[in-house]
Amino acid sequence: MTSDVKQHIKEKGVEYVFCSFVELSGAPKAKLVPVTHLEQMVSEGAAFAGFAAGDIGQGPHDPDIVSMPDLDSLTILPWRKNVAWVPGNVYVNGKSWPYCPRTVLARQLERLRQKGYIFHVGVEAEFMLLKKNGEGNYFPWDPLDTIGKPCYDLRALYRNLDVMTTLIRHMQELGWGPYANDHEDANCQFEINWLYSDALKTADRHTFFKWMVRTVAEQHGLWATFMPKPFQHLTGNGAHYHLSLANAETGQNLFLDEAQEYGLSQLGRWFMGGLLHHARGMSAVIAPLTNSYKRLIRGAPRSGATWAPVYVTYGPANRTQMIRIPAPGRIENRALDGAANPYLACAVILAAGMNGIEHKIDPGPANTENLYEMPEEELRRRNIGFLPTTLQEALVGMAGDKVIQEALGPELASYYIRVKSEEWSQYHESISQWEVDRYLPTF
Repeated sequence: MTSDVKQHIKEKGVEYVFCSFVELSGAPKAKLVPVTHLEQMVSEGAAFAGFAAGDIGQGPHDPDIVSMPDLDSLTILPWRKNVAWVPGNVYVNGKSWPYCPRTVLARQLERLRQKGYIFHVGVEAEFMLLKKNGEGNYFPWDPLDTIGKPCYDLRALYRNLDVMTTLIRHMQELGWGPYANDHEDANCQFEINWLYSDALKTADRHTFFKWMVRTVAEQHGLWATFMPKPFQHLTGNGAHYHLSLANAETGQNLFLDEAQEYGLSQLGRWFMGGLLHHARGMSAVIAPLTNSYKRLIRGAPRSGATWAPVYVTYGPANRTQMIRIPAPGRIENRALDGAANPYLACAVILAAGMNGIEHKIDPGPANTENLYEMPEEELRRRNIGFLPTTLQEALVGMAGDKVIQEALGPELASYYIRVKSEEWSQYHESISQWEVDRYLPTF
């Protein structure tokens, strides 16, 4: 441990550190370590019974996993300044653990840097604020937030000012550069945007952000959810990723070319071509739940649009498709949702994009039309593909995509498909209230 880190921790009055890692779902796990044992934590890590910690590729008979902290990502809690959080990479018996999501991304980024690139990612993380009633059901907390198209509604945003300004102040203190906050398309749905960073830093911050939002919500007697589709009649929670590559030496944005259409360079077009080509293969990672595919539908909720990109196409300021070019020099992947593991999502997106560059995959012509209203036969005539409609279909796509599997590594790719296939089976075998209401009285 460097003297600078020790001095920083001492100066800030930190007394405890959450030594943390994430498992397959992206949920953070941690041990609380007093700073009196900080040097031991840094040199030896924090040990966990992996089987008890979630899906991390272990059984009850396996040796402990150890999270080795990355002190460059140490984050002091703005709401409890004597406590810090530090993410880490998982090891077993002194060796890097192939089922660790953060390690998967770090490995991909190191390969990228050797090619002279840095992967920049910004995220739009949508979430809903809820309460639970006496029957144990969750519902949008604000009884006045009921209008049919609530997006950007000033009155609803004002009623949630305490939560939002608390979060913004925390993010400002952390140096993230939050620059916008709005009420989104569903009732009691919000979004806070902050400045992009390199992919690992963004994944760490996205992980911390979700925990921070839930913590602040709980402090206000609310429950925050990033679930892709909590309510049938409301727009779901996306997590759109804004993407670009930079020169590792100069920092120059290599996707920017003002002379080209939409200000996107040839390198950016090839990267985008890779994302479109591997869209079905990476879908199970960027939309990882059975519930995700209830967001990825073509029908309209009460607000008039799903905003979900079921069409594997791209265009400029067109939110009816998978890839949007919102401004010169970057592209936006709109297929991700709030349940995606940030580390794994960045890893597969990067792999798909770099495969596009390697093979110079042309993304084809841009689409500028409203695909939600385009007839089925016209979509087929234009050879416009669709994202998977179920998790099972997405897993089939992933199983047939060697690029996505290689990005995750053979162990994690196989494990991911197995874990998610079991999730699909459990869902498919469950009996929903809809089935009871529809079939029980008739048959």
